[in-house]
Amino acid sequence: MQVILNTDHPAGDFDSLSTHVTAVVDEALVHHHTHITRVEVHLGDENGAKTSPGDKRCMMEARVDGRPPIAVTNHADTIEAAVHGAARSLAKAIESVLGRAASARGSRERGSDG
Repeated sequence: MQVILNTDHPAGDFDSLSTHVTAVVDEALVHHHTHITRVEVHLGDENGAKTSPGDKRCMMEARVDGRPPIAVTNHADTIEAAVHGAARSLAKAIESVLGRAASARGSRERGSDG
């Protein structure tokens, strides 16, 4: 699974931020990594130099085998919190999509037995 980071957030050390984001994504999606080819992470600060609650944004988009992209967005007070929130949301969204697909396969298989 490839993790691609894009940011408009002025990060002092992009490599360190990229390593952190990749680790968070890997940990959140460990159970689904065989189905995911790529995760794009977009970080942003919606108010620029001004600070306000929830102004840091993290959007994640996962490419899952044979399915349309799955995207989530999370807003938080810090980039780190936004990344963790988006990773949790993305894991839940992928579980939902893969669970529905498995359930549909099971229904078709049970239906063909009878």
